Amino acid sequence: MFVQVTGIPARQQSYKLKIDDMKLYNTKHGTVLEHNGDYYRSGADLDRLINRNNLYEHLIHSLTTFPKLSEQEVASFLNSPLLPPIGSQEVWAAGVTYLRSRDARMEESKESGGATFYDKVYEAERPELFFKSLPHRVAGHTEDVYIRKDSTWNVPEPELTLYINSEGIIQAYTIGNDMSSRSIEGENPLYLPQAKTYERSAALGPCLYITEKPIDPGTTISMNIFRNDQSVFEGAIKISMMKRSLPELAEFLFREMDFIPGCFLMTGTCLVPDNDFTLLEKDIVNVSIDEIGTLSNRITYKPVLR
Repeated sequence: MFVQVTGIPARQQSYKLKIDDMKLYNTKHGTVLEHNGDYYRSGADLDRLINRNNLYEHLIHSLTTFPKLSEQEVASFLNSPLLPPIGSQEVWAAGVTYLRSRDARMEESKESGGATFYDKVYEAERPELFFKSLPHRVAGHTEDVYIRKDSTWNVPEPELTLYINSEGIIQAYTIGNDMSSRSIEGENPLYLPQAKTYERSAALGPCLYITEKPIDPGTTISMNIFRNDQSVFEGAIKISMMKRSLPELAEFLFREMDFIPGCFLMTGTCLVPDNDFTLLEKDIVNVSIDEIGTLSNRITYKPVLR
């Protein structure tokens, strides 16, 4: 069940959960857990609820203590704008984890002489990891994401995103959109923080996907971009095409840092529009991942404060 933004074609869809897998929604009325077609309300703070080992087992055992929602309550909770499924966690991101991403970064930075950096990091033992966002800058499902006014080349980057608990163990998954200003990054690799980190440059949602086993490597990520109700980009890739493993990325992130409430880690993208494509205001970006669902966001600019 997802909210439809005006102007988004009905291509959005809800994905049927595998038996016993769960989805956790962050709503204005509190957290809602979906399991085997039923919905439950948890009164727990999101940080305390998810930051634990064996989150799946904890939620399974807690179902009998959560009040079950009626159909009317489910509609009220989930048809209101969903909040991003994040509490007080930081959002980090990994780059150049797919071959296509390496090639795209090399293309955008060849004039600056930075192309070799991306080639080297793709082959290196150490991955590229960078800070992406604090939670108050993260957009949720159906909310606006921003493109920079001082950038001439802006793209979305659809990414499987991990929730990693304070002990560095992957506990859940969500969909991420790592908005990027490629003209700024391409001008000089040292401008990466400005190309990646600004207001509403990250989106997460629509839920946390919680499963007993690690996510299937055959899982597909797809992205559609609509402009004036017409598709201007469409692509799909399986996460098995990623060069690095998900636990490997988590391990590097936690080597010398502590994350008391856990953290979110975007794992890189392989769906890169052609070099002549840039996002425009009012474009709609739909990112879908098998089992998790669809994250939809409208493109706009940061409002000017007067």
